[in-house]
Amino acid sequence: MTDQAYESAYLTWRSSLATLLADAAQLERWQERRYRFAHRVGALLTEAHGESPAVTGPVLYGVFATGAGLCYVGQTQEAERRLRDLPVGESHHLANTVPPELWEKVVVIRWPLLLSGVSGAEQSLVEEMGSVVCGLALEHALQVVTNPPLNSRRRRTSGDWRPRNLTQSRSRGALHAQRIPELSRLVHASWTALSQAAAAGHPTVIAGDAGRVVFPSALHEPPGAPGDLPQGDGDG
Repeated sequence: MTDQAYESAYLTWRSSLATLLADAAQLERWQERRYRFAHRVGALLTEAHGESPAVTGPVLYGVFATGAGLCYVGQTQEAERRLRDLPVGESHHLANTVPPELWEKVVVIRWPLLLSGVSGAEQSLVEEMGSVVCGLALEHALQVVTNPPLNSRRRRTSGDWRPRNLTQSRSRGALHAQRIPELSRLVHASWTALSQAAAAGHPTVIAGDAGRVVFPSALHEPPGAPGDLPQGDGDG
C-alpha cells in the first residue's frame, strides 16, 4: 500500500467513526454495539460449547486478523477471566490496536491437557517449574516459532517503538523454555491443527482435544439486520 492510499484509508476510518459518534444517542448505540460483540466473543472463548467444557485455568492464545494473519500470542493462568476481557480491552492493549470486529479467529490451547503426552521426567520438570513459569516458557517458545508482529516490538516512553529479538530474550519464559521441549512440541502441534482448522459453513467454534478455535468473523451482522447478532451460532 502506498503512503497516499494508507492516509486515505486512515481518513476514511476517522470519517466513519465521526459519523457513528455524531451525537450522544449515536455514541450510546456505538458503545452498546461494540460491547455486545465483545461480550459474545468472550463467551465463545470461555463457556462450555457442545461437548467442549468451559475453558478455565492456564491457556495459551493467539489472535488472527484477516490479511495480517497471526497478530498476537499470549498466555494466562485465568482463562475464564482473561479471555472474556481480551475482546473488551479494559485490561489488555490488543483490542485497542486490532478491534475484535476485525479478528478472523482466536486459537486457545489448554496446555495442561497435553501433559499426559510427555515423559515422566518432563512432567516432573513442569511440576518443579510451576504453572506460572511453565505458561511463560510455552508462551515464549510459541512466540519464537510464530513471530507475531505485536509481540515483536515494545513501546518506548519517547512515543516510538523498538524491536524485540525474541530469540535473545532473558525473560523468565525464555530462560525456562528449553527445559520442556516435549511439551512445547505438543503445544505447537495442537496450535497448528487448530489454526488450520477449516471453517466451512461459517462455524463460530471448532473444538479440539486440547483447546478450541473461535471465529469472531462469523458473528458479523447480516445485511438488513442492524443492531442484532445472528440468532443461531452456525457451529460446526
